[in-house]
Amino acid sequence: MTRNIGILGAMAQEIDEVKALLTEKTVVKIANREFVVGKIGNVRCVVAFSKWGKVAATITATLLIQEFAVTDLFFIGTAGALADGLKVGDIVVSKRLVQHDLDARPIISRFELPLLNRVYVDSDPDLTALAGRAVTNLINKGVESIVGKEAVKEFNLNPTLHFGDIASGDQFINSVEKRDEILSLLPDVQCVEMEGAAVAQVCLEFGTPFTVIRTISDTADHNARVDFGKFIVKVANAYSRAIVLEIMQMI
Repeated sequence: MTRNIGILGAMAQEIDEVKALLTEKTVVKIANREFVVGKIGNVRCVVAFSKWGKVAATITATLLIQEFAVTDLFFIGTAGALADGLKVGDIVVSKRLVQHDLDARPIISRFELPLLNRVYVDSDPDLTALAGRAVTNLINKGVESIVGKEAVKEFNLNPTLHFGDIASGDQFINSVEKRDEILSLLPDVQCVEMEGAAVAQVCLEFGTPFTVIRTISDTADHNARVDFGKFIVKVANAYSRAIVLEIMQMI
């Protein structure tokens, strides 16, 4: 079977350079979304901005699967660190995804996905391993070659790779209190964002292999918005391009 790779970006700016990798590209517009179809190397790809939040990302992921018949899906973007030891510029590749704001008690247990009888959705192990190798290659090449000396100095970048749980919710976490609350309930979570677990549920129900790759942009506390926009443009966008290029060279 010919592979057709779907690539979702959590923010439009995070996939600008990924779109620039595409050749033979066409743009298809559906439901106020742009899907850029083309090739990266010899691999057919469809790249799209997920839009923010779980509902928006669910729509975009569903369209990728139904309208473009993607065989694999990579979600790439930024996240706030929850686990101790994570720092700005580190990269987390998902093992499992959970919705930290899902609570249908007393009907079902907290965080449980209705009718699916599970709290977590597992990432595809092969895609997760592939993403891990891609990130390792990026780190081994030296992040300065990816983002430039100025960005390395400005954000004190010395990235490390982490595998673990990622939590999603329709909230931008920027307080110590909320950060600690999530960790008290879901102590294995590495980082928090707004879309990944919803996309994971879509992929689970369609049977589409997926994984999520998140660059740590902040520490999900009172300082979460400091230099966020600058980080997206200078670091996250370049990381996305480098990671995707590495993945496509290994497929």
